[in-house]
Amino acid sequence: MAQTTWMYTAVQWSSVSFIIFSGSLLFIYTVIMSYCNTKILWNFKANRRRIFQEQEKAKVDSKTTPENVTAGTEQNKKDRPYLIAGFFHPYCNAGGGGERVLWTAIRDIQQKYPHVISVVYTGDKGVTKDDILERVQNRFNITLDPSLVGFEFLEKRDWIEDAKWPRFTLIGQSIGSIILGWEALLRVVPDIWIDTMGYAFSYPAARMFGGCQVVAYVHYPAISSDMIGRVASRESGHNNAKQVASSPIYTTLKLMYYKFFAILYAIVGAFAHIVMVNSSWTKGHIDSLWKIKSTVVYPPCDTDAFKDFPLKGRERIVVSVAQFRPEKGHGLQLEAMAQLLKDHPEYRQEKDGGNNAQAVKLVMVGSARDESDQARIKQLKEKANELGIQESVMFVVNAPFSELQAWLARSKIGIHGMLDEHFGIGVVEYMAAGLIPVAHNSAGPKMDIVRPYNNQPTGYLATTPQEFAEAIEKVLSASDSIVDMQLRARDSVQERFSEKVFGEQLQKCMHEVLFREKVTVYGHKLIDPPEGGWEEAPADAAK
Repeated sequence: MAQTTWMYTAVQWSSVSFIIFSGSLLFIYTVIMSYCNTKILWNFKANRRRIFQEQEKAKVDSKTTPENVTAGTEQNKKDRPYLIAGFFHPYCNAGGGGERVLWTAIRDIQQKYPHVISVVYTGDKGVTKDDILERVQNRFNITLDPSLVGFEFLEKRDWIEDAKWPRFTLIGQSIGSIILGWEALLRVVPDIWIDTMGYAFSYPAARMFGGCQVVAYVHYPAISSDMIGRVASRESGHNNAKQVASSPIYTTLKLMYYKFFAILYAIVGAFAHIVMVNSSWTKGHIDSLWKIKSTVVYPPCDTDAFKDFPLKGRERIVVSVAQFRPEKGHGLQLEAMAQLLKDHPEYRQEKDGGNNAQAVKLVMVGSARDESDQARIKQLKEKANELGIQESVMFVVNAPFSELQAWLARSKIGIHGMLDEHFGIGVVEYMAAGLIPVAHNSAGPKMDIVRPYNNQPTGYLATTPQEFAEAIEKVLSASDSIVDMQLRARDSVQERFSEKVFGEQLQKCMHEVLFREKVTVYGHKLIDPPEGGWEEAPADAAK
């Protein structure tokens, strides 16, 4: 009897303790949420007014308002901006394929949804709005209406830099993205939070505290089964240092770390309302990790800018177009070039500057985002010297779009060396410009791009320096029949990867969130309606 009473008392005390503990947690959570929501809602109202005021001023200053959209007309009332799409893209001025997605999406939104102002959250410093828009024009040949795009310059981008997290980079940069995302929300809370760089850990704050519709365009998963598999098989590489790969203990610990991170990644990914991915490879991993069905929206390529380049008379140039980032495989490209010149010494440039008609040159065209990228370029130049191919290699850094076009028009071969490249827009540009692609036999190039067209090949895939060298030699030694492959490559990408196709797919995915009458945040209607009231919004807007 005494034992029963003791057990009953223990259960009572356990229950009371659990209730007190749960109540304390709920109270702390409520206090934090109330504080955060108060700050968010205050900023929501104050900063939204600022954004719309800046838009009105830019509209007057730019003098780009169409004649049929003038003040006082019924059309102007309908088109007056009343939604904010916030693009979380801390490196918006980088000039790579991800930035082409960003600026093409903003241009398409401006053209199809004039009631939406696009605000870009960026960490780029020392530049102005005009500087960025000018670079967009020069690099991508994209013209934007300055009155419908704004910028919020963030101060804490160093929290997501590689240098900030030399160890535990994945979790460190994820924490950094939370900090940077919070800074962005405190500046301006948008109606739609659009992440175009893959910072999924920013989604919970945007959805819970900001009340935003969260849209993700995922270029590549932060963690993947391929990454985990390479650690398990103890392969050294960009994401698995030799010190870790050679140690069973370190390998076991890293596998635990990766699997734990994969669980967190799945949790935050569930906060997205709409998920678009850029390739079949990315879709497979994201669907598996986030337990969703994402939509493949291939990145845009300005195929029209390359389609008229002549196919014959190309120079013996192997061109590489990629940002100077560590994962892009520039080292592999140098090794492939060294192997080609070892197998075919007649392809070497004359050291004294003499003219060798058979000489082959590797031209690396790409953008450098920061000092770490500049340091990487220096290392690549040193590697070219070590391999003894410095006369046959040229670096072109931060070139404008016109210079990129010139190199693509002259070159015969386009090389792409990144392992598990999520998509590979550079490969698409090669093919659109009439080059023969020699790309890494993995992920996006293998699954989506360098595919047979009319049951005939459109390029080559390779893995090792030897395979790359052999593929390059096949193209160099081919007769004029190679023109048939050039035509197939060009036609295949025109059908699948043009800016027009991208715009159509983007609109199909995002129409529901971009064409809304209003939004509600915590029960408060905080959006100023168009002049005349909500009833004057387009009839098909209420969905």
